[in-house]
Amino acid sequence: MEELLKNPDFQKLVPYLIIVFIVQILMWLLFANTIRTTLNLIKEDNRCILPNQAWLVALPLFNIYWNFVVVRRLTDSLNNEFYDRQIAIEEEPTQKQGYMYAGGYMVSNIPLPTFVGFMASIIAFVGFVLYWFKIYEYKKLLREPFEYRGAKDVDGRESEEGYL
Repeated sequence: MEELLKNPDFQKLVPYLIIVFIVQILMWLLFANTIRTTLNLIKEDNRCILPNQAWLVALPLFNIYWNFVVVRRLTDSLNNEFYDRQIAIEEEPTQKQGYMYAGGYMVSNIPLPTFVGFMASIIAFVGFVLYWFKIYEYKKLLREPFEYRGAKDVDGRESEEGYL
């Protein structure tokens, strides 16, 4: 280890590693803000996670666990909200992309052979981008004005519950 630290080539790499770490933290903060603002568009009754808990995805190491929690709870929150709004969407919104990211990120943090870690990092990055865009897509859908529409019974009268 001492040889590695004394190596002048390694010392030239340190500033770049610090920059990469800072950029990663900034990306996680922007990602957490997207999750938080999406959750703010969901009624409190339909939320399975508090909006301010989204910031925990920006904490290194803890986010290995917390990404899985956010995926499950955000999916449930979106399901609840779109069910109440009577908007047809896929069955488990954001779940597939979220688990792809969370699983890839978890595996990339396990000390494994270099090739496996590299492949897991690529999967995590692709999952991260897909997950972020999927959340943003649903955020735009949630921003559209919501107007309650009562459901029609078989004979054409509106039901009291308002559900289809």
